[in-house]
Amino acid sequence: MRIFSLAPAEALRSAAQNVNKPAYERLRGPETGLVMLRGRTGGGGEAFNVGEATVTRCSVRLASGEVGHAYILGRDGERAECAAWLDGLWQNPATRATVEDRVLAPLAAAIAAEERTVAAKSARTKVEFFTMVRGED
Repeated sequence: MRIFSLAPAEALRSAAQNVNKPAYERLRGPETGLVMLRGRTGGGGEAFNVGEATVTRCSVRLASGEVGHAYILGRDGERAECAAWLDGLWQNPATRATVEDRVLAPLAAAIAAEERTVAAKSARTKVEFFTMVRGED
């Protein structure tokens, strides 16, 4: 589910075309709501509310009985529905390998490449702080 939620909308839709779309019924949504984002002072201190984020969720039941779920940051209901039926296909032992090879592997590679690009860009701005000790007379 992580890969489906992190994948850009166009990449997810493109990868989904590599498998046969199953027959399914919507159980929930797609529906959009808010979640509260929490943070911690200094990464480990007292918790506080940072703000709210929009999330779209969807649940579907495939004709074969598997129930797929998706939670997507943002308001793209079509993307959430696509991720939900892909999640359902992945849960089916008969289609799991196909989904992993044709959908998850390409999406994971694209996400990893994007993460490396972002890390490389931010590495150029990294500042190393150090303390110089004065000699005591």
